[in-house]
Amino acid sequence: MLLFFRKRKPSDEARKRLEYQMCLAKEAGADDILDISKCELSEIPYGAFATCKVLQKKVLIVHTNNLTSLVPKSCSLLNLITVKVLDLHGNQLTSLPDDIGQLTYLQVLNLERNLLKSLPRSIGDLAQLQTLNVKGNKLKELPATVGGLRSLRTLDVSENLLRELPRALAHIRTLETLTLDASSMLYPPYDVCSAGTESVQQFLCKESGIEYCPPSQYLLPVLESDGGETSVDGVDSSVHKYMEEENKWQVRISAAHREEKMLEKLEFERRLDEGQREHAQLLQQSSSQKDEILQTVKKEQVRLEKGLTKHQRILEGERLKLLEQLKQTEQGIASRIQKLLEENQRAVAECTCFFPRIRMEQLMAITQEETEQLRRREVASAMQQMLAESYKNRLIHMTYESRREDLFKQACSSLAEMDQKFQQILAWQQLDQNKATTQILQESEMQKAAFEALQVKKDLLHRQIRNQIKLIETELMQLTQLEVKRQELDTETLQEVIAEQRRALSCLLQQLLKEKRQREEELQQILLEMEAKSETKQENYWLIQYQRLLNQKPLSLKLQEEGLERQLVNLLIELSAEQYMPVFAHHRLSLDMLSTMTPSDLEKVGWRTGGWCQHSRLLLLPAELLKSTEAPAAPEPSAPAEEGLPAPAPSVPQLELGERKSECVVCMEQEAQMIFLNCGHVCCCQTCCEALHICPLCRKDIVQRIRIFHSG
Repeated sequence: MLLFFRKRKPSDEARKRLEYQMCLAKEAGADDILDISKCELSEIPYGAFATCKVLQKKVLIVHTNNLTSLVPKSCSLLNLITVKVLDLHGNQLTSLPDDIGQLTYLQVLNLERNLLKSLPRSIGDLAQLQTLNVKGNKLKELPATVGGLRSLRTLDVSENLLRELPRALAHIRTLETLTLDASSMLYPPYDVCSAGTESVQQFLCKESGIEYCPPSQYLLPVLESDGGETSVDGVDSSVHKYMEEENKWQVRISAAHREEKMLEKLEFERRLDEGQREHAQLLQQSSSQKDEILQTVKKEQVRLEKGLTKHQRILEGERLKLLEQLKQTEQGIASRIQKLLEENQRAVAECTCFFPRIRMEQLMAITQEETEQLRRREVASAMQQMLAESYKNRLIHMTYESRREDLFKQACSSLAEMDQKFQQILAWQQLDQNKATTQILQESEMQKAAFEALQVKKDLLHRQIRNQIKLIETELMQLTQLEVKRQELDTETLQEVIAEQRRALSCLLQQLLKEKRQREEELQQILLEMEAKSETKQENYWLIQYQRLLNQKPLSLKLQEEGLERQLVNLLIELSAEQYMPVFAHHRLSLDMLSTMTPSDLEKVGWRTGGWCQHSRLLLLPAELLKSTEAPAAPEPSAPAEEGLPAPAPSVPQLELGERKSECVVCMEQEAQMIFLNCGHVCCCQTCCEALHICPLCRKDIVQRIRIFHSG
């Protein structure tokens, strides 16, 4: 049930009617009537009180509204002192003002169909009141002061909760018509009440010890005084018409009909109360059931999330176990292959004495073919594992996301339905996984993708370009930190030098990115050419190419490279000079030997001094190799760059930054991750970068954004 109701605003039609009636009452020559009925009013407006006071209105009609009180707090009842007819029927009044007796000129008071529970004692001061209608309210008794209504002619108290009449009614000598519910009266008794008004008055006079006289003997003074007053203002005709219509209406309705209507109303109210109680119970039950369902759904959701997390942990453990088993299986296969080769060699050695040369060659050919098949299976298994793991992780993530959305949408469904759908999803997941694994084994496109990824990874020039981009990104970050540091210290020295270095590094970075894209296009073109060759339907074409790419470097050279010093290898990788590892391995060079070598000695062993040394200060490989034994010297300018590399960039001035990381200049919380081109500043994180169109440091337009992926 609703406990609070919003105050409804009057409709446009009701508001227009109120304005029209107020204007009509203020016009010159208007009647002494103010009619503001059916205007959906919750209280009588202040303008109505002012109009009645100023224009001395005699009739105020406010029926069929939503009034809960007769006089608002900001108004006074004395403004209605001139009113003779007050019609308030069809409202929601629960009480009348205590000073209602101040309306001394009031002759007709209609309060029918309201919510009155009692009448004020001052109502007896209405000496000129002739008609009082309180029908259809909730009155349980009438005040004893009603005996002061010396001019009352008509009184209607039907359809109320009255059981007794006050003896003071006997003092109203002018009462002609008394309407009440005879069946519910206890005092006077039913037979007296059903006999009519005269019988009731005789009974009350007898009970009070007063001699009864008919009202006709007392009406003449009342009518004469009333007529004298209304002969001037012209309101008497309206009052008499109202009273005549009231009398006709009373005659048409018989006592039996009123009793029947009263019973129907009581029955209707009883049914209405029962319906309201049932509705309240249903609302309470529905709210409690709703709370229980929500609690159950919440607990079930928590349980399902825990189960899903546990299931993911189990799947992860199974995946690790499977990887371990696969590794052990590979090791076992390798050991078995080694044993098989040894047995074949031993068998060949034994068969040399007994079989001819042709037979031995056939056995060798068969053994070589079996070795190739085993190697091919091993490569296929490795490719299958790599592709299956990535697809499995993606499939598990997609399934988890879809399942999480389904849990929110199906929160109000039953537990059995949820379990069934969860099992069905797991079955679909297993089916999709099996189907995807089978498809990966059969499709050559996956093999091609694996070969393409390995080709990009193994490509030396592409790796060199990536390493150079990383070095330039580091240089740009250091330049940005240096520039921000100098801005914080409010110094302007070396600012132009830093800007020039940053512009040169930005141009170099753009060119390297372009070269990276060109190299990727070249690799893609090579892949297309290889794909065109594979149209001859050669069996296991991509497996063979994958194996060739893995075995591209001879085993002896690999062993020589493994013999290099680890510090030297790390330094070559850091400076993007991996192409010189075979040279250093062939000549068996070490850091101690390099410390005594000159550039001419490096040229003799195959070192090219005209290429990488001009690229940047960070790419001065010989100088960096000698850092472990002697202090580094400033690099000298050398010949123009080879192989289409850009001009040398100025080195970054050294700044004591320590372990400080470059932070975002916008949010000042996260680490700077984005490079802005063309300016080259590294000053924003990825989140703040999305909303920017100009660089926050130099206020230049952002042409391109490059994200830095920090290693480690």
